This record gives sequence, structure tokens and C-alpha cells, in this order.
Amino acid sequence: MKIRPERVAQRMRREVADILENRLRDPRVTGLVSVTDVEVNQDLTLARVFVSVLATEEEAEKTLQVLIHAAPFVRRELAPRLGLREMPEVRFLLDTSIQRGARVEELLRRLRDGEAIADDE
Repeated sequence: MKIRPERVAQRMRREVADILENRLRDPRVTGLVSVTDVEVNQDLTLARVFVSVLATEEEAEKTLQVLIHAAPFVRRELAPRLGLREMPEVRFLLDTSIQRGARVEELLRRLRDGEAIADDE
């Protein structure tokens, strides 16, 4: 039955967002961090947490490294909130879909306005 991992993932997304916003006090986290998605495998041993960071590419990478380092803290904070027998391992991954979407919109706007677009863009 596939519904349980999906329900756990939805709950984890809300709780991780709350933990990052209210409990994680690390000055190295720069920019606005949003949890965009959580994927949990079937046996609930691994949770991939996708985050989007509103910052430069370099700052986003640094923030991701801080989140990877803080994963055990996030896992400990999640355990009592979720009440699972076994808490999944938490892995943070950078979600660049928002930036890619903004880039596509910019290219489409430039095409619509008749602006030239170079091949390397």
C-alpha cells in the first residue's frame, strides 16, 4: 500500500519547514529556505528533503552544506513530532526547479518582446 509513505512525506514537509524556520538557529543559513518537497521510500528508512534557497548560487550551496550538517538535529526534532517507530534518515537536496522555471519564463518573455537570445543562454 503506497498511501502511508505519501502521508508521512506530507507531514514531514510541514514539520521540517517549521523546524527550519523556528528551531534551527544557524547564522550560516543565508537567504530564504523553503521546503518544496519530501520523498520517502517505501520502507520509511530514507527521506529526501528538497529545499529551495532564495540566494545566489554560491550562497545556496553553502546553505545546503549547513543543512546537510544539521540533518541529525532535524531528525531528532522530527522524531517526537511524527511518532514513528523508526525515524527515516534525512537527506537534504537542493531543488532548482524554481530557478529553472524563472529562467524559462524570462526566455519566453524575451522571445515575445522580440529580443535576441544567444545560443549559450
